[in-house]
Amino acid sequence: MKKFLIVGLGNIGAEYAETRHNIGFKILDYLAHSEDLTYETKKLGDLTSYKFKGRTFILLKPSTYMNLSGKAVKYWLEKEKIPIENLLVVTDDLNLPFGTLRLKTKGSDGGHNGLKDIQDKLNTTKYNRFRFGISDNFSKGKQVDYVLGKWSETEENSLKERLKLSKEVIKSFGLSGTSNTMNTYNGK
Repeated sequence: MKKFLIVGLGNIGAEYAETRHNIGFKILDYLAHSEDLTYETKKLGDLTSYKFKGRTFILLKPSTYMNLSGKAVKYWLEKEKIPIENLLVVTDDLNLPFGTLRLKTKGSDGGHNGLKDIQDKLNTTKYNRFRFGISDNFSKGKQVDYVLGKWSETEENSLKERLKLSKEVIKSFGLSGTSNTMNTYNGK
């Protein structure tokens, strides 16, 4: 059985739950809820697993806070003996318009501290990331307030459809592979 580690980036705590920066957690929560899965608190995060068509998807929400996500990612990759090509990190992206989905196989951290820490702990920039656009609709000097801010009403109304599509991206990643998933979903 092929195993995949799907990591949603976010910050723990109720004050962060509905913020833009926590879209990684929100996408994994949506997937877990729609498949009636329950998270267990384990070392360095909350985990659940989802079996689908001969694949096992291990969903991880690190409890290390965003900027220290690499420790949890490295630990669970090694513990579950999952090859790095079967890792998918779900994160927010300021450089994409709201709700835009983009899967990439490598790249820079783009100034994202969670990705920076993962890159540092894994010692590579070659790992799959699923970026969810949150747009850059903030004034100069207000980036932190924006990413840690709550969704606007317009964004909130669009999220359900975007979360459903995000779930499809994750399943496609495990079933059809990175290239096919990129061709099908990038830019949607």
